Amino acid sequence: MATPCHSLPGARRPVLRLSLTFAWLMLLLSWSCPALGKKKLYIGALFPMSGGWPGGQACLPAARMALNLVNKRSDILPDYELELIHYDSMCDPGEATKLLYDLLYTEPIKVVLMPGCSSVSTLVAEAARMWNLIVLSYGSSSPALSNRQRFPTFFRTHPSATLHNPTRVQLFQKWKWTKIATIQQTTEVFTSTLDDLEERVKEAGIEISVRQSFLTDPAVAVKNLKRQDARIIVGLFYETEARKVFCEVYKEKLYGKKYVWFLIGWYADNWFKINDPSINCTVEQMTEVVEGHVTTEIVMLNPEIVRGASNLTSQEFLAQLMSELGGKNPEETGGFQEAPLAYDAIWALALALNKTVGPLRAKGRRLEDFNYNNRDITAEIYRALNTSSFEGVSGHVVFDAQGSRMAWTLIEQLQGGSYKKIGYYDSTKGNLSWYGNDKWIGPGPPADQTVVIEEFRYLSQKLFVSVSVFAGLGILLGIVCLTFNIYNSNVRYIQNSQPYLNNITAVGCMMALAAVFPLGIDGLHVHRRQFPVVCQFRLWLLGLGFSLAYGSMFTKIWWVHTVFTKKDDKKDKRKHLEPLKLYATVGVLLGIDVLSLMIWQIVDPLHITVEKFTREAPKGDLDVLIQPLLEHCSSEKMNTWLGVVYGYKGLLLLLGIFLAYETKSISTEKINDHRAVGMAIYNVAVLCMITAPVTMILSSQQDASFAFASLAIVFSVYITLVVLFVPKMRRLITRGEWQSDAQETMKTGSSTNNNDEEKSRQLERENKELQKIIQEKEERVSELRNQLSERQALRSRRRPSAATAASNQNHSSQSPQYPPHHPPSDPKSLAPPPGYPAPLTDNHTPLPPSFSNATSLYQAADAKMGRNNCHASRLQLLYK
Repeated sequence: MATPCHSLPGARRPVLRLSLTFAWLMLLLSWSCPALGKKKLYIGALFPMSGGWPGGQACLPAARMALNLVNKRSDILPDYELELIHYDSMCDPGEATKLLYDLLYTEPIKVVLMPGCSSVSTLVAEAARMWNLIVLSYGSSSPALSNRQRFPTFFRTHPSATLHNPTRVQLFQKWKWTKIATIQQTTEVFTSTLDDLEERVKEAGIEISVRQSFLTDPAVAVKNLKRQDARIIVGLFYETEARKVFCEVYKEKLYGKKYVWFLIGWYADNWFKINDPSINCTVEQMTEVVEGHVTTEIVMLNPEIVRGASNLTSQEFLAQLMSELGGKNPEETGGFQEAPLAYDAIWALALALNKTVGPLRAKGRRLEDFNYNNRDITAEIYRALNTSSFEGVSGHVVFDAQGSRMAWTLIEQLQGGSYKKIGYYDSTKGNLSWYGNDKWIGPGPPADQTVVIEEFRYLSQKLFVSVSVFAGLGILLGIVCLTFNIYNSNVRYIQNSQPYLNNITAVGCMMALAAVFPLGIDGLHVHRRQFPVVCQFRLWLLGLGFSLAYGSMFTKIWWVHTVFTKKDDKKDKRKHLEPLKLYATVGVLLGIDVLSLMIWQIVDPLHITVEKFTREAPKGDLDVLIQPLLEHCSSEKMNTWLGVVYGYKGLLLLLGIFLAYETKSISTEKINDHRAVGMAIYNVAVLCMITAPVTMILSSQQDASFAFASLAIVFSVYITLVVLFVPKMRRLITRGEWQSDAQETMKTGSSTNNNDEEKSRQLERENKELQKIIQEKEERVSELRNQLSERQALRSRRRPSAATAASNQNHSSQSPQYPPHHPPSDPKSLAPPPGYPAPLTDNHTPLPPSFSNATSLYQAADAKMGRNNCHASRLQLLYK
């Protein structure tokens, strides 16, 4: 029994040693392999290894580097291990659709999807919401992906293309530009970027004056930029199109010290030197045209030496990445610039998942419980990513409300053929770090547009002063004429010229001359607010001056025509001149003008309008244009009002010309200066009809318009005053007719008034006319008597026989007998009345047959009246 008992412990001792050895071995394995016993979380990724953007060539090694470090960390997901399941999407949405199906319907379940390329990310992010999957992209810049309604679970470490826009706006404000232009390639990413830029610049008070786009050929768009004077131009296009654009820019000379181009910074550094068969510009030309342009580029590698969540600096990361790539040329490796973003994407995911462990444990949940129907775990991951904030190798990693990465922007400028860093902009803090080494072709940043200097055109002061002097002298002449007319109003010659109408003419002329002064006043003399008052003065002085001056002359000529062109029976009734009717006529013309001007001023008052002319470029200044401006007095319906006024005045002028012509040969003592009035009317009418249309044509030339209008007023007034008043002055001076009617009455002792003298003169004139008629009748009677005496003498010589005598006696018995003391053949009986010349006789002239009855008529008349009965009064009746 003892032997088995003693032998039992010895038999168990090797088994115990084996167990202890296995335990120590497992402990050592756990220390050397921490992942042993960890639960795996799978990430489904699409890396474009080829295609339009082969970014997976560098992004995939960077992601693997991050996964290795994360899985080794005991402070991040200590109970989990991340594993990457990836495919090549070739940056093709069609291929990505097939791969997405494999990822979703093939075990194991993926916690997160990581696509690249904007087109692939758009497809994946739109579909992921149906499987409650978070999408974290490392290489998508399309602004469309910032739409939270369409992509509710999308995040990206690659900033949106719109991140360039805050930097651009900051630069516009720094260089004090308020007007920019854009030219874009018509693709979705650039269109949405430009829409975002338009909103941002509008908020900043900056205007996009020109917006051009093209599909393949940018020639027309570049020409439009040139034509519309674009200066600050933002270009949004791919690298190949950039070469086409700048080749056209070279042809249009849209570069140099007047222009600044803003481009995207992710082009190759030597993009403008690459030989491109699609353009016909040389490398030298392209180098010349792109000099000085500014680029904005998302900072994808932290410029500062900072150790972030991965405990690596950006330079250490680059060294490890170059080791992973096996010495490949970075410029020939797709996605090399975006590799830090892929690296930080893994770290952002790991930190977010690590942040969800505690909240999920509190809810009785675990990450490994995730499935495509579990929204709670998805919500926790979304919340963790949305609040991410850490330092990565690409810079500070933080997401905005749309899930887009907020990052720094690098600002570079092409100087001497190579890009120079001139600043950084942190859009999260709005902080601009500026180096101050920006370099310009000109003396500094160019102006955002051609500086337009508004310059008002004013009337020549020499011209204004010269015409004002003439107008002032004319007013002085009008005062002299008015004073002369009033002082000599009792002189008969002045009274017969209707002095009150002449006084009105003088006042009207002075008002017209006074209108010259406000006509030449412009913005140089008065403030803009007072200019409408000047406009009203012009209108009223000219209107009323014309009505008074021309209206009074028109009234005179109208009265003369009315009285002396009527029939005799009506003329006698209207010969009496009534002054009140003349003044009433002037009042009616003046009232029409006053009423029309008041209606014009109330309904459509005059105000200032500014006329703009073609811009002028001063010599030697490329960025300045002069914008000439000219102020006008105008109203809303100026042409209508001018048409009414000119039409009415034009009819008066034409009617005045007609009346003056009709009365040019009439002479009347009632208005002894109507011929001078007619001359003045001709002068005023011709000048007005020429001046009105010419000033409308020359309204844009202030000097010519003023000179033409003012000189027409001055000349017409001078001629009117000289024609109407100077002859009166000359007559009174040369003839000495300075006495009034009362003075002449006292001098001659006569009590005859002005009306009696007028009647006497009229009778004398009628007597002269009657004497002329009588003279004509006497000559006719004398001729008839001569013919009659010759006929009687011929008959007396032809008495051959008694029979003839008897027949003559019988004939004479039937005929009226003359008195015995007046035989028919008595030559005394044929003698003319006393005081009249004797008729001439010619015995050889036969009596015409038509006067055969004249003998008997004369004999009958001679038989009835004897010598004593031949009275002069009866002879005058016979002559009449």
